[in-house]
Amino acid sequence: MKKIFLILLSLAFFTACERKIDTFTVSSGTANFKKYISIGNSLVAGYADGALYTTGQKYSTPNLIAGQLQLAGSGAFVQPMVKSEYGVDFPGSAYRLVLGPSTDCKGVTSLGPVPLIGAKDPLLPNVGYAVNNFGVPGAKSFHMLAPHYGDPALLALGKANPYFCRFAQTAASSVLQDAMAASATFFTMQLGDNDVLSYALSGGMDTITSPAFFGTVMGGVLQGLTSNHAQGVIANIPDVTSIPFFTTVPYNGLVLARQSLVDSVNYAMSVFHLPFTYHLGQNPFLIPDPTSVLPFKVRQMVAGELVLLTVPQDSMKCYGMGIVRAIPPQLPYPIPKQFILTLEDIAKLKTATAAYNEIIKGLAANFKLGLVDLNTRMNELQSGIVWDGIALNAQFVTGGAFSLDGIHLNPRGCALSANFFIDAINKQYGSTIPFVDITKYPGVIFP
Repeated sequence: MKKIFLILLSLAFFTACERKIDTFTVSSGTANFKKYISIGNSLVAGYADGALYTTGQKYSTPNLIAGQLQLAGSGAFVQPMVKSEYGVDFPGSAYRLVLGPSTDCKGVTSLGPVPLIGAKDPLLPNVGYAVNNFGVPGAKSFHMLAPHYGDPALLALGKANPYFCRFAQTAASSVLQDAMAASATFFTMQLGDNDVLSYALSGGMDTITSPAFFGTVMGGVLQGLTSNHAQGVIANIPDVTSIPFFTTVPYNGLVLARQSLVDSVNYAMSVFHLPFTYHLGQNPFLIPDPTSVLPFKVRQMVAGELVLLTVPQDSMKCYGMGIVRAIPPQLPYPIPKQFILTLEDIAKLKTATAAYNEIIKGLAANFKLGLVDLNTRMNELQSGIVWDGIALNAQFVTGGAFSLDGIHLNPRGCALSANFFIDAINKQYGSTIPFVDITKYPGVIFP
């Protein structure tokens, strides 16, 4: 009897001390998520690893957002699915990148991004169904308003976008027209990155959309999207020069490991009448300088200038690019301008981005939309953040957030980005949409 009493007493004690777990109720707040669409560029489409492919689309930021909104009653989210893990097939299209072994010009084999060769999905015919994801890789802000932007007949003229050709509702459609025809009640928009990114990717040889024109276009897009009183959030633009595509190769990546090499290079500089001195260890690369009064119109890179990830690595390792050509004629061999961003280029990019973000902030307020401050969030990623117990940063391959093209996010990065959007949605509309569990999504996959 005494044992029974003690057992009952123990049960009563543990019952009384049991921690109560609060029930989390998903609420849409003042938002209407009944029909959700997304609109924007490659960051919206699910482009990753240098290509648009099936798995990348499944992990797209909008698709992950849609999954969480469905907990609050949102409907199905349809994407223009690519039926290949290798990419979309059209002239000039690349294969998806994966981590794999490759051998350089010195015969050294190492692990790095390599093309995954296989059958791509044919560009045409059009998918033939209505979609919710209006992300178009390569699109700038003003392309949203361009009629016939998905017209296959204009591809050869460069007046249409192959990715929009896949799902445009008619040959004459603009992206905005098709998005408006979807009659959404809620939207997310991430647009404008390419208005500065294309300049950066070309080494400052493309153009930057003027802020005045950018503001007019973005206002027009939002006017159309909200014409049926749809609600939504809009993202601002991160500093594009902070992504791995521009930060992986250092400006002083010319490493001279032996004194004999140092002596040879310094002797060559004296022969060329160039006032540059080199030493053991890291040294700045040579780049073109049309304004220079020096012979060969070259100069050394300075701290803060950037080398693009697409710079030909074998040309640098074996043929002297960035210093002196290794084969006759053995003359100064600067890195070509298309692989470099100078301080002047970077200043132009930062000025334009700041102007764009002020415009976006004002438009969000005018249209009563939530603002996703991706600029601040991505700056935080530079120094590293921890989410769901996972440490992430903006390092190429190892940082955990970016895909192998150094520009777009990997699945885990997309999950993180989805949470930034969800946070802005909840703040703007008083909703309680739960965050995506980023631990369920992979980063870069190692072989």
